[in-house]
Amino acid sequence: MSREVYRYAFGQDVAFADVLATLDLSLIAVESLHGESRSRMDARFIDDEHKRAIVIDASTEVGRSLNQVFVGYVRREFGETAFRVERLDRVPERSTVAGASG
Repeated sequence: MSREVYRYAFGQDVAFADVLATLDLSLIAVESLHGESRSRMDARFIDDEHKRAIVIDASTEVGRSLNQVFVGYVRREFGETAFRVERLDRVPERSTVAGASG
């Protein structure tokens, strides 16, 4: 079964701590839309500082909202050329991603 999963990879000129702060801000926005409990249950993501990547599972309504808010924020904050996004078939295994959370 195909899933809606997106990997955002950031260039070296973007501080990854700033990317994580933007993800946190995106999560606050999603909680405002869907509520804290639902967001905690349905917002799935993985961050990988070593690969400078964020992976968002957009297979739920909450996940789609997180994906939309996050891409909007990073485009405005870092610019179109600061990152690339690709669609994946599945969420990577947590054991293969260093520093996974979410």
